[in-house]
Amino acid sequence: MKKLMMSLAVVFFAVAATGQGYAPGDEARDFRLKNVDDGLVSLADYPDAKGFIVIFTTNHCPYAVAYEDRIIALDKKFKEMGYPVVAINPNDPEAYPADSFENMKVRAEEKGFTFPYLFDETQEVAKTYGATRTPHVYLVNKEAGKLIVRYIGAIDDNYQDASAVKEKYVAGAIASLEAGEPVYPKETKAIGCSIKWK
Repeated sequence: MKKLMMSLAVVFFAVAATGQGYAPGDEARDFRLKNVDDGLVSLADYPDAKGFIVIFTTNHCPYAVAYEDRIIALDKKFKEMGYPVVAINPNDPEAYPADSFENMKVRAEEKGFTFPYLFDETQEVAKTYGATRTPHVYLVNKEAGKLIVRYIGAIDDNYQDASAVKEKYVAGAIASLEAGEPVYPKETKAIGCSIKWK
């Protein structure tokens, strides 16, 4: 029986270690990834931030492209309130050359990104967070020196038409945090292209 329990514990640990990703309320870990300016960026580089809008996104995906202007708008509005956008491209450029680091630089320049656009070359960060789509948002809040996940999912409820959006999930979540209220919904379905894994 003891042997069986130990085996089950090993299996459980292995599943936990491979990572099913974060859930709302979980503590997120920091990362250090290469930015399109060739520097390295981590969340610790923003000591005055209250939290972060971490968005897994990419160059080629039509859903990601549809949200680019809205992501820029989120950053411009909420970094002033202490919640900057940090965008991360997790896609395998071997599968999609359009998502290469060099093409990330081109896209960031073309669109005038106002936020870091980081390359998750090993895909470790995306796997740790549990991202599956582009775009996929993780709103994390600094609490007692920890990064706590408060919202996961979509940016809003209409990827096709920004003018037809009825629910702005990320904006609503930040408003709740600022008011000291519980975030609702804590999670929505991320709508986008599947991440291209190695």
